[in-house]
Amino acid sequence: MSVSPSASPAASSSGSSSASSAASAPTQADLFDFVRRTAADTELIASLPLDPEGRTWVRLDGPGGSEAWLIGWPPGTGTGWHDHADSVGAFLTASGELKENSLAARLPTDGWKTLELTDGVDRERRLSSGQGRAFGHHHVHEVLNESPDRHAISVHAYYPPLPQIRRYSRSGSILRLEQVERPEDWQ
Repeated sequence: MSVSPSASPAASSSGSSSASSAASAPTQADLFDFVRRTAADTELIASLPLDPEGRTWVRLDGPGGSEAWLIGWPPGTGTGWHDHADSVGAFLTASGELKENSLAARLPTDGWKTLELTDGVDRERRLSSGQGRAFGHHHVHEVLNESPDRHAISVHAYYPPLPQIRRYSRSGSILRLEQVERPEDWQ
């Protein structure tokens, strides 16, 4: 296992076999079950080194060739707005509390730089220890540890392994595509 104190987890380009059939691909429910079981492993959760300033993470073996991470969140840190492109996923808070802001609207996947969001698309979830969620393709969200003094730890899984992450900025109802990251950018 490797641990990195930099700003975001990196996908490994050493991928899983693409020979696996769609029938054996893990579902959102499979990914959620994995993150739930993994978050209950108190020894694993306690083994994650925590940094007071930056997120830390350990790459995990996810089910069925999925990409999985154990992530430590110092107080006041977050991801910024992003999506996971064509991957479905799940995450669960193993300790502390995380806040997820998300959009309840499917965005166009290509061909835009700026969108004006309509009223009523914002969702907010507070996910304390043992709580999490699964999500589908192109789910746009940000995850935050708003605690002023307590780390949070979470488990994440994605399938297929992240092909890219689109990063956004947001000002009021305006969402702007800022950057598209690919696995080779995370090396």
